[in-house]
Amino acid sequence: MVLAGIDRIVLASGNAGKIREIADIFAGLDVEIVAQSDFGIESPEETGTTFVENALLKARFAANQSGLPAMADDSGIVVDALDGRPGVYSARYAGEGASDEDNLELLLQQMQDVPDDRRGGGFHCAAVLVFPANQHEPIVVEAVWRGTILRERRGSGGFGYDPVFLDTVSQKTGAEMSREEKNAVSHRGKAFRALCDVLQEPGRRR
Repeated sequence: MVLAGIDRIVLASGNAGKIREIADIFAGLDVEIVAQSDFGIESPEETGTTFVENALLKARFAANQSGLPAMADDSGIVVDALDGRPGVYSARYAGEGASDEDNLELLLQQMQDVPDDRRGGGFHCAAVLVFPANQHEPIVVEAVWRGTILRERRGSGGFGYDPVFLDTVSQKTGAEMSREEKNAVSHRGKAFRALCDVLQEPGRRR
């Protein structure tokens, strides 16, 4: 079992909404998920060109700074009609320091003339666990949540692009779902549940 002997894992994120979601997913494991801010760790610049590269960059930085195993994810929305944008730039789509509202407004502007049958897209997530001093190979999982980009916001929950992302099965946006509903179907929920499963596999070394 990968988790044998590990009682704390650093979560390399400063996003409060993301931290709550991941803490919920790992609540059943006998391991404490500690935010990197508890160690005074800031996120490094995300210079990767893929979700996996950025997730590994953030996790390795947190692991090296804390001396503990570290988890990170990199995620974003990939819109078909925009040739995959915003992609890895989702959190800063409207520029460095942009707010969720800034990014969302830019996406809506760019999608305003896109017909209903071409508004597909998906949230992508790469979740990783790395170990300090490269003690073991990183564990990497990826997941996708497909849906449709709406023309206007719906719902008051979630964060980021959730208010305009419609889950076509439930017909709810990410912002209309409870945290439990969203974790059950979302890209991040799928990825971190898969990571949980890997961590609990028998015979794996930590």
